[in-house]
Amino acid sequence: MAWLISKYFLTAAVVVLVSELAKRSDRIGGLVAALPLVTVLALIWLHLEHQPVQKIANHAWYTFWYVVPTLPMFLVFPTLLPRLGFWPSLLACVLITVASFWLFALGVRRVGIELL
Repeated sequence: MAWLISKYFLTAAVVVLVSELAKRSDRIGGLVAALPLVTVLALIWLHLEHQPVQKIANHAWYTFWYVVPTLPMFLVFPTLLPRLGFWPSLLACVLITVASFWLFALGVRRVGIELL
């Protein structure tokens, strides 16, 4: 149980760190947020929990493919935010991300990559 609590604490600390850095500097906050910290932590947790190498490798592989369709959101959100406000912009970006993911998954299926 202590291990699980430690994992939650460290993972939450990363999110808090990013939000605190973003309050002080847009650039530094964005840079740290762009780092694959959650993925690195997940890979570390999987390794420390003695998961098979293939499982860890698959996690990294699928993370790459799942990140690609999320990228349009980061361009659309700053454009929508001053026009629609925070919550409508966030909702629109979630919907755009879901649509992008679905279209991307259909596209990469043609080359043998199954994401859905």
